[in-house]
Amino acid sequence: MENERIRIVDIAEELGLSTATVSNVIHGKTKKISDETVKRVQELVEKRGYIPNMAGILLAQNSSKIVGIVINNHEKYEGHVLEDAFIASSLNALSSELDRAGYFMMIRATTDWSEIVRVASMWNMEGLVLIGFCEQDYCRLRESMHIPFVVYDGYFREAERTCNLIIDNYGGGFQAGAYLRRMGHRRVLCIADNFICMDRERVEGCMAAVSENAAEPESSMKDLWQIPMAREERRRFYEDHFSRLMEYTAVFAASDFYAIELIHWLQERGVAVPEQISVIGFDDSPWCEKIHPALTTIRQDAGKRAACAVEILQKLRHGDYEKKMVKLPVFLVERASVKRI
Repeated sequence: MENERIRIVDIAEELGLSTATVSNVIHGKTKKISDETVKRVQELVEKRGYIPNMAGILLAQNSSKIVGIVINNHEKYEGHVLEDAFIASSLNALSSELDRAGYFMMIRATTDWSEIVRVASMWNMEGLVLIGFCEQDYCRLRESMHIPFVVYDGYFREAERTCNLIIDNYGGGFQAGAYLRRMGHRRVLCIADNFICMDRERVEGCMAAVSENAAEPESSMKDLWQIPMAREERRRFYEDHFSRLMEYTAVFAASDFYAIELIHWLQERGVAVPEQISVIGFDDSPWCEKIHPALTTIRQDAGKRAACAVEILQKLRHGDYEKKMVKLPVFLVERASVKRI
C-alpha cells in the first residue's frame, strides 16, 4: 500500500469503521460522530498521508471556495496579457490574499464576457475579480450572474453585489505633473494608447498640475499623444515624430510599460535619459527599479488593493457591504529618470 495512493476505504478498513463515517470526518460533517472517532480518523489520515479529493470535499460542503480572477485579454497585450507587469503584480498579490483567506484562485484571460458567465457557473464560483473590461460588459455580467464581484478600475453604473475598486488616477496624474513642475519642466508630453477612463484621468491630472497657478511662458507646451497599441506601430510612430518629441523636456506615460519602452527606444537612438529628456510613469511595477535610469513613477499598492478586494468580496457574499465604490490612494516614488531644469 506504500506505493499506492491511500483511499478512504483503506482508512475505514484499518479503523473498523464505515467508509461513510470516515468520509464525513474528512468532509467536516462531524456533528453526529463522537470526538474519539473523529480524533482516530484524523490521526490515521495524517499518519497514512491521505490526500483528499478537494473537489469532492467542496462539493460535499456545497462550497467551491473558488474566486475567479478574470482579465480582459485586450489586443494591446498582443497575446501576453499575463506577462504584463501590472497584471502579474496584481495576480501575485491576489494569490497571497486569497490563500490567506482560505480560497482557491482560478485565472481566466478572455475577451468574451459570456465565457465569464459560463466558467463561473461551471465551477460554482463564490466571487469574481474583474480587470480591464468596459461598462457594457459589466452591465451584462450583472444581469447574467448573481454572485458578487469586485472590479478593478471599472467605469459603470452602480449595481447590487458589485464594488468598483479604483485608485486615485486623477490624483496620481496630478502628483506626477506637480513633481515635473517642481523640477522645472513646462514642456511636458503625455502619452497613452487611449484617452478614456483611467488613462484620461491620469493625463488630465498631469496636465492640470503642470500649468497650475502660474502664467505660462511662451515656451511652455502641454500635449497629448495617443500612441498605437501594437509595438511595431509604436516604434514607427516614435520614429516619425522624433524631432517633435525632442522639443519636450519631459514625458509622462500613463503606464510604466510605455515609460520603460520609451526609455529603451530613446537610448537606442543615443538620447540620454534624463539628461536630454525626463520620463515618468504610473503604477510602480517591479521593473521600475531594474532599468537604468530607475523610473520615477506613481505607486499603487497592489497588496493593499488585493486585501481590500478579498475583504469586500467576503462582505458582499454575506450581504453586509453597501459601498459601491472604494478609492485607494497613490503616491509619488522619486527615482532617477527625471532631471531638475
